[in-house]
Amino acid sequence: MTVNDPRDASPVLSVEGLTVSIGGHEILRGVDLTLRPGRVHGLAGESGSGKTMTGLAALGLLPHGARTGGRVELDGRDLLGLAQRDLNAVRGRDIAMVFQDPATSLHPMLTVGRQITEHMRHHLRIGKAEARARAVELLGKVRIPGPAAAADRYPHQFSGGMRQRIAIAIALACGPKVLIADEPTTALDVTVQAGVLRLIRSLCDDLGLAVLLVTHDLGVMSAVADEVSVMREGLVLETGPRGRVLREPEHPYTRALLDALPREGAAAGPRDPAQGPASEPVPPGEAPDTSPREGS
Repeated sequence: MTVNDPRDASPVLSVEGLTVSIGGHEILRGVDLTLRPGRVHGLAGESGSGKTMTGLAALGLLPHGARTGGRVELDGRDLLGLAQRDLNAVRGRDIAMVFQDPATSLHPMLTVGRQITEHMRHHLRIGKAEARARAVELLGKVRIPGPAAAADRYPHQFSGGMRQRIAIAIALACGPKVLIADEPTTALDVTVQAGVLRLIRSLCDDLGLAVLLVTHDLGVMSAVADEVSVMREGLVLETGPRGRVLREPEHPYTRALLDALPREGAAAGPRDPAQGPASEPVPPGEAPDTSPREGS
C-alpha cells in the first residue's frame, strides 16, 4: 500500500518516556519518539548514546535483568506490558528489525529461501508452496537478481550488500507495520551503502512502512530520513524535520556533530549532511532515485 499523506497519518509506534536501566545504571532516560506509516525517522547519536537500546527495547530484546519504564505503543497496544508469548507473536510479524551485520544475522547453513519461508510459516501459518512463492517475490522486491535461483543459495554466496538486502527481505516476510534498521549500512563498503538506503526509502514509500533508522552517520540521515532525532547519554536532545535539524539545529550538541564533519574538499571522511552520501553504481534493474524529499 502507499500512504497518500503520511504526515497526517496516525502514529503506528509511539515511544513515551521510555527508560531502561541495567544493573542500576540508567541507559535510557525518558525517550520520546513517534513513527508514522510511510515515513523514515532517523535516530542519530554517538556510540553508547542509547539509540540501539531504544530499538531493542521496542522489540523486547533487552538483556536479562533490564528494568524498563514508560510506554512503547504499537497501534495503541503497550509492548512493554505484554507477556512473553504475546510479544513473540508481535515480534517479527508486526514489528521487525534489521541488524547492522548481515554476516551474523543470517544462518550460514540454511538457504536464503528457507530462512524466509520458515519465518512466514511460523507467523502466518501458510503452506510450503505459498511460502516459497512469497519468498521469491520478496527477493525480487529487494532487488536480488534471479530471485528464484537465489532462494536456493546460501548467504556466503552473496556480497555484503546483497546479504543485507536478504536480511531486509526476511524482516519484511510477514508484512510488518514497523521496521527498525540498526546501522544497516555500517558493515558495507561505501560503494554499496547508497543502494541499500535507496531500497529502504522505496520500501517505506511503496509499502507504507514506518521505519526507525538508527545510525551514527548524519550523511545517512540526509539521504532517506523524513524526521531526525538526536540522542546523547540516553536522552533525545532534538527532534524535527530533516532539513531543519541538519541545516538549522537548535541544540548545541547537534551543531557540534555537524561541525565535526569534514566539509567539501576534505581529503577523506563523511560528506556534509546537506550533500548526502556518495552515490554507488546502480544495481541491474534499479533506477537511481533522484526525486526530492520533503524537508530537504
